[in-house]
Amino acid sequence: MFIGFDTSNYTTSAAAYDAARREMHSFKRLLPVKEGQLGLRQSDALFHHVQQMPEIASQAIAACGGSIDAVGASTQPRAVNGSYMPCFSAGTTVARAVADTAGVPLYGFSHQQGHIAAALYSAGRVDLLDSRFIAFHFSGGTSEAVLVTPDRQQIIKCDMIAHSTDLKAGQAIDRVGVMLGLPFPAGPALEVLAADAPPSGKIKLSMNGADPSISGLENKCKKMLGDGIAPAVIARFAIDYICAVVECMSERLISQYGRLPLVYAGGVMSNKIIANRITERFGGCFAEPQYSSDNAAGIALLAAVKSKSV
Repeated sequence: MFIGFDTSNYTTSAAAYDAARREMHSFKRLLPVKEGQLGLRQSDALFHHVQQMPEIASQAIAACGGSIDAVGASTQPRAVNGSYMPCFSAGTTVARAVADTAGVPLYGFSHQQGHIAAALYSAGRVDLLDSRFIAFHFSGGTSEAVLVTPDRQQIIKCDMIAHSTDLKAGQAIDRVGVMLGLPFPAGPALEVLAADAPPSGKIKLSMNGADPSISGLENKCKKMLGDGIAPAVIARFAIDYICAVVECMSERLISQYGRLPLVYAGGVMSNKIIANRITERFGGCFAEPQYSSDNAAGIALLAAVKSKSV
């Protein structure tokens, strides 16, 4: 039994992974964001994690049935020097207390590694941990593609090969959603709203190689709203724009790196319009929505894999 903790700027989460049965038990709660706001300050996020974590952690510990073999935690956004967000200290602190109390190892991973691992688990492709593949991580704080290679220490070694040069996809989705009066985070509500509109047609992108610029999406949607365009049409345009970005990046990276397996992770990739179109064109692995949005499942899985490798 392995426990993972993740405390992002959106969600307090913990998960218990039964490696013998390959069963995941996931527990999480969104951080409270006031209506009309676009997220939280780090100090506020950390405060809410401290308030919410005891209940979430207790649920994960109970799911282990009194037996814990190792603990994992998201310690930073990305596995590179200088990648840091205070909110991850909440989960790391609790993870260390649980590991010390149980007398078991504590393994640290990045939030990004957790997202990718959760997508592999959900898609039934954990076998890809032994292979090279390209992973796309699209969320509120990240819009990039990484080349993943097996690694005994990191398990998932990520080298960035493409990224948004300005606004992140999740930021754009949330800004458009709040602009339309939707709750934050706006992805799920925007998808529901977009279901009432037809596809947007051809979309012009701003690309530098495989690196997209996404800030134009927000400006275009503001203009559409000012011109009296229906909210459903604006919502569909926003989703189709991000989908076009993912398509273009996939196309150019396949051209550069060949037909490696493709994995699509992060909250933005929970959108079914995007998932269906990308799957039809390129194949690839998508997680179910509960494993696409911020969660600790991938961290628990990585703790299990790491435990076997040391």
